[in-house]
Amino acid sequence: MPVVLYGCETWSWTLWEERKLLVFENMVLRRIFGTRRDDVTGEGRRLHNEELNDLYSSPNIVRVIKSRRMRWAGHVARMGEERGVYRVLLEKPEGRRLLERPRRRWVDNIRMDLQEVGCRYMDWIGLAQDRDRWRTPVSAVMNMRVP
Repeated sequence: MPVVLYGCETWSWTLWEERKLLVFENMVLRRIFGTRRDDVTGEGRRLHNEELNDLYSSPNIVRVIKSRRMRWAGHVARMGEERGVYRVLLEKPEGRRLLERPRRRWVDNIRMDLQEVGCRYMDWIGLAQDRDRWRTPVSAVMNMRVP
């Protein structure tokens, strides 16, 4: 898990990449837990996703990544304006972009995560200034249901 999650706080991903991470996690869990003997036929069979979730009590990889990203966002939001990371968070890049769909930015992922837990039109940078109030959406992201 640490190898897969290295640097995940800064990832900006699409829904397709999120789904691929879930598939990867289920593939690893199937290899760890092996096959189950079928009660009716007595033959070995592959575990279903629900059975994997029951056997593996930890939160899935998507929830862990979203929670870490939210914690890192709070940390960056509390940095001073003179820090380079904070300036990158707030400033818009200069120049022209390619003629295609705009890429999803890291801030867009933070806003989507907040929207999933019900903090829709909130000034998240102002909320992150208070660590105790910021822990509420971070823990909500960890406990939300991911299909």
